[in-house]
Amino acid sequence: MKPPFDPILIYITPNFGIHWYGLLIVTGVMLGALYASRRAEQDGENPEHVWNGLIAAIILAIIGARLYHVFSEPEGGMVGWSYYRQHPIEILYIWQGGLGIYGAIIGGALGVALYSWRARLQTLQWLDYGAPGLALGQAIGRWGNFINQELYGPPTTLPWGLIIDPQHRIAPYNDLEAYPPETLFHPTFLYESLWCLLLFFTLAMIARKYKERLLDGDILLGYLVGYPLGRFFIEYLRPDAWMIGPIAAAQLFAIICAAGAAALLIVRHARQDSAAPEAETPETASDPEPTPETEEEN
Repeated sequence: MKPPFDPILIYITPNFGIHWYGLLIVTGVMLGALYASRRAEQDGENPEHVWNGLIAAIILAIIGARLYHVFSEPEGGMVGWSYYRQHPIEILYIWQGGLGIYGAIIGGALGVALYSWRARLQTLQWLDYGAPGLALGQAIGRWGNFINQELYGPPTTLPWGLIIDPQHRIAPYNDLEAYPPETLFHPTFLYESLWCLLLFFTLAMIARKYKERLLDGDILLGYLVGYPLGRFFIEYLRPDAWMIGPIAAAQLFAIICAAGAAALLIVRHARQDSAAPEAETPETASDPEPTPETEEEN
């Protein structure tokens, strides 16, 4: 595989324009919001709340995603905090890539919570509407990494490997003697895109099929179990991962997130089951023994 397009879809100036990366992210966000609005409407809620709250969610998600990236310290020559503290203006250059999904999740959830509080809505209910759409948006947005020739893994001999141009390679793969131009790399972006697409369909099915058995917040917790689970294993193929000691930061966050969400799911449903009134067991009624009556004879 090799990107068929220039990363810039439309040039406004020689060095600036509309990027495929941004277009795909916007497309993913819109389709995710469309799903959420449909779910809200099916539940008898006003779907306009999804579109009204989307602006706050997007703004805070972008801020959170960018801050996660800026304060990271990735390997392989990728830029992080040590670079941005010397070039602070480039913190604003989000069109060059560099958005961390965990920061986006936190920021987007905060945006939904703020809007729900202001509109007097149940926050967990509306986060449930948005969680499957978030997975769908990620599945689409990851193809922006393909266009940008980023988010690839180590070399591979698999037939679906990526061809990465030398100018987009990170160390040590920019050594063309050791890794010639025809070297193929794992399409890590594709693995995550497919995992997120599977997660979307799974959460959407659960939300529809088991609606009566779910508590508010269950679909959100399902996302917080499902996405980090896939991300944990995909991260093994990230040579540019931000490491915290011997483990990638994303893997550490994945363990904490998935384990915490799973535990919360189990505990809250166990409490619900224990609090549910026990069904009354009908007692087998026995006919009363006849009471002898003393007849008075006159």
